[in-house]
Amino acid sequence: MNIPYGRQDINKDDINAVINVLTSDNLTQGSMVPEFESAVSEYCGVNFAIATNSATSALHLACLALGVGDSDHVWTTPISFVASANCALYCGANVDFVDIDPCTYNISVDALTSKLKYAKSNNSLPKVLIPVHMTGQCCDMKAIHSLSIEYGFKIIEDASHAIGAKYLEMPVGNCHYSDITIFSFHPVKIITTGEGGMALTNDVELSGAIRRLRSHGITRDSLEMDAPADGPWYYQQIDLGFNYRMTDFQAAMGLSQLNRLDCFINKRHKIASIYDKLLEDLPIIRPWKDPNCYSSNHLYIIRVPEGSQLFNRKQIFERLRSNGIGVNVHYIPIYRQPYYRKFGYRYEDFPESEAYYSEAISLPIFPLLTSKQQSFVVEVLSSPIGHQSLF
Repeated sequence: MNIPYGRQDINKDDINAVINVLTSDNLTQGSMVPEFESAVSEYCGVNFAIATNSATSALHLACLALGVGDSDHVWTTPISFVASANCALYCGANVDFVDIDPCTYNISVDALTSKLKYAKSNNSLPKVLIPVHMTGQCCDMKAIHSLSIEYGFKIIEDASHAIGAKYLEMPVGNCHYSDITIFSFHPVKIITTGEGGMALTNDVELSGAIRRLRSHGITRDSLEMDAPADGPWYYQQIDLGFNYRMTDFQAAMGLSQLNRLDCFINKRHKIASIYDKLLEDLPIIRPWKDPNCYSSNHLYIIRVPEGSQLFNRKQIFERLRSNGIGVNVHYIPIYRQPYYRKFGYRYEDFPESEAYYSEAISLPIFPLLTSKQQSFVVEVLSSPIGHQSLF
């Protein structure tokens, strides 16, 4: 049996949507990207949505639109993919991390508050904070937003895991408590465009900046030009931008997938409930559910405490992998990466992140996962360990 930790669900409607674009006149810069943007914007209840070729690109553009540059400070969580921090380095900023909450694995509001107080006294407050909605469960955005008003920083929600999730009964992506929200459409995410991302905002100026920067910094809007147009063909490059555009066939797949978003989330909740039941008598820590959130359940992460009857995390990981179960660890703390070690972060400054990393395993979860496969995962997880090796 071969079970990956995540897998896309592609049906005939998705395939036909892509074929329709492939046989049309416009493979890119046609009508599908604006249609996809409009549909996501409507779903999330936000004013503007700008599609990109990846969530990493969207994060980069979000930082640029907020004016992040040399010597600015950007903070994020260490328990995320490296893109959540790299986007600030692309802009020449300094990156620092805030320790996580031991229950949600999101940025700890208490740790953030303490770090902000110290940074204010040291004149090193962040220009931007990037909270990450780990596993699709939203951060405490109301509290974070209150701190942003008090300390004067901007907020980019990295909601790469969280399209379809809700916070305080409102859809993630509405930007009620942030300046910009980012989604990912990578194949293992909730819906996919193959590769792709999106930036959402309620601010017209931020929307305009992200849209221009996505496409070489070029505008065709006469109101943004510094001189009258030479004719209807005219455009101006007014920023140093990038080619971060999404193709029309990617957007067509995304638009088709969006029709099943709520169904995908419902299936993930059912799968998580089955895991909860199957694992309830085992000496592991199951995911904690924040009552203020409706998670997208992008990941199902268990923790194996040190000294567990199941032995240690590495042994369990090897046992599952050797049985064809594609478990993973989300994530290695970013400050542990060789590129980041040179900046001098101290592991002891992030005790909750270190404890989490020593115990976490992501079990398979995706809409096509069957209850039989789940039972097999838990059977292997809970079986006695004999001599075990990956080699």
